[in-house]
Amino acid sequence: MNDFQEIADRVEIEALRAEFTDAAMMRDRPRMAALFTPDGVLRMPNIPVEFSGREKIRLGGERLQSQWDFFVQNSHPGTIRIDGDTATGRTYMQEVARLLDGRSGQNFAVYHDAYRRTPEGWKFAERVYEVRYVDTTPLAGSAPGSGESSDDFAAPASADRLDRAIAALRANGFAAELLDDAKAARARVQDLIPEGAAVFTGASETLRLSGIADDIEAGGHCEAIRPRILKMDRTTESDEIRRLTTAPDVFVASVTAVTETGSLVIASGSGSQLPASAGGAAKAIWIVGAQKVVPDLPTALRRVEEHALPLESARAQQVYGRPSAINRLLVLNAEPQPGRATVLLLREPIGF
Repeated sequence: MNDFQEIADRVEIEALRAEFTDAAMMRDRPRMAALFTPDGVLRMPNIPVEFSGREKIRLGGERLQSQWDFFVQNSHPGTIRIDGDTATGRTYMQEVARLLDGRSGQNFAVYHDAYRRTPEGWKFAERVYEVRYVDTTPLAGSAPGSGESSDDFAAPASADRLDRAIAALRANGFAAELLDDAKAARARVQDLIPEGAAVFTGASETLRLSGIADDIEAGGHCEAIRPRILKMDRTTESDEIRRLTTAPDVFVASVTAVTETGSLVIASGSGSQLPASAGGAAKAIWIVGAQKVVPDLPTALRRVEEHALPLESARAQQVYGRPSAINRLLVLNAEPQPGRATVLLLREPIGF
């Protein structure tokens, strides 16, 4: 291999390592997972966790980041040794973090890396995280704006902001409940769905990650519509699909943002979920992570475009081979039918 090729390889590997830190800071777990080979492994023996494969790396990262109040990662480049289409190296880390349970501290660590050249460029084949120093002295500082509105659309809202959102939703006619976590929401959804009801589940990372989608679609408690329509022919049975998704007995999904003034904002590429949300479903249930609470409608629209759309586009590109788009947008300012619409707002972040 000539000197120019080795220089180019080193530059690309350095960019790969920088991209990892940026994805961690931006809480962009789909992007982080894509930096690994399909069979890549992320090991953190001191935590201890181990994630093998892109999907497990993404899901594991989401579980870890859901515990953060804030997190700052600084990376310092170490060695790179190239051997044809493989390479090894080290990256030195300094991190500062506070968890939602109040624990905080800082640490110094080393990433021991194995890289592999792929048709998509250099990727991590393995990252092993070794902690060298930990200081759990409580941090005196805080993230700017952590108690009020913030442009960190992945950060969970404070207790005061959650309470304001619940009060406003109830004043606007929604049956709003504040729950601790996805596990509590999973149990509550079961209580809210009548036995044998026809239930349409909207495409939602929140439903998938919480297990609510599986409960409904494979649990046998109700008549799940989504598995049925996925087997139907989009050309010859499109009218029947439309009728099934427009007016189910119960619609279960999430939203893209909730304002502290009591409005729900729902973005969609196809619009298939919007009729049921707007009033077509006899009952609607939305499960909403704490990070989706924003002060007002303008901020909600920015959250849709600046935060949710990039994440959903990355997911859609991986699953469907094409990016997503905000083709339709629904704002629910109030619920005129008492008892029809329930918002389960969680104290923890989940979904996009």
